[in-house]
Amino acid sequence: MSKSTICERERNQLAKLNKFQLKNQFKRIGFIIAIGTFILMIGRKYIEDSEWIKPILHGILLIGLLLISVSKEKVEDEYIDSLRSQSYRLAFIMAIIYSLVQPVVNYGVALLFHQDDKLQGFNYFQVLFFMLIVQLMFFWKLKRTNN
Repeated sequence: MSKSTICERERNQLAKLNKFQLKNQFKRIGFIIAIGTFILMIGRKYIEDSEWIKPILHGILLIGLLLISVSKEKVEDEYIDSLRSQSYRLAFIMAIIYSLVQPVVNYGVALLFHQDDKLQGFNYFQVLFFMLIVQLMFFWKLKRTNN
């Protein structure tokens, strides 16, 4: 096999992955999953000994938000594709800034209120949740302001 055919095949696979989107119906499913999970997360606060379900609900919420994020719009054209790309780029940049600034803010607040003054990070859920929410908000805002 020549190098050019291997490179072409890899390029084609990347192009397919880059264009991957779910049908528009999955957006509704994603909203149902995300809102239902959010309600369950609030309800979990009132149930004793429910700490074991927290990571499961986090995972399900992220799946719901991801379904919303990768679902097509009713009218999916190059313009919508461009807005989607912009929103992903902005969400990525904001997540990096959030990841760098948030531990310092937490440390400052802890010092201000004389609490545990260790510099603490955060978990994967916080970063992924923030990234998906920011991407969706930027996408909706860009779509609304550019219509």
